[in-house]
Amino acid sequence: MKRYVAGAITMMLLITAGLFFWIGVNGQEVVLPDAPPPPEQLEPEGLPEADENAPVLGPPPPEPPKAYKASREERRFNRYDRNRDNVITRLEMMSSRTKAFKALDKNGDNLLTFEEWAVATSDRFERADEDGDGQLTRAEFRTTRPKRAAQRCKC
Repeated sequence: MKRYVAGAITMMLLITAGLFFWIGVNGQEVVLPDAPPPPEQLEPEGLPEADENAPVLGPPPPEPPKAYKASREERRFNRYDRNRDNVITRLEMMSSRTKAFKALDKNGDNLLTFEEWAVATSDRFERADEDGDGQLTRAEFRTTRPKRAAQRCKC
C-alpha cells in the first residue's frame, strides 16, 4: 500500500513540475536577432562601347558555316553506312534490312534460312558491285535504290 501512495505522490510532483515548466516556457519571449541588411547592389559597369569613328582592328569575325543539306540519296546511303567510312560493306547493308525480311522468306515460315538469304541478297549486292571489290561506293549504291511506285491521282 505504501508503494501505491509513494507512486501517486511522485506522479503528482512530476505533473506539477511539468506544468510549471510549460507555463515558464510559454511566458518567455524569444527574441530573434535582426537579419543583417542586404549588401549594397553595385551596378556593374557595362562593356566599353567603341565610338562610331573608332578604327577597326583585325579582320571581321568569321561567318557561321552554312549547314549542308544532304540529298535524299545521301541520307539513304548514310543509313546503311554505319561506321561512316563512305563505303558500305555487305554486313552494313544487311544489318538494316529488317523490312525486307518477309520478301526474303520465300517459303513463309517466318524463318530465314541461309539459302533464302544468300540467294536474294548476294545477287543484289553483286549486281550493284560493278568493279567486284566487295564494297559499294556511293555511285554503285545508287543502283540499289528501290523503284518508286507510280503515283496515283487522288481526284
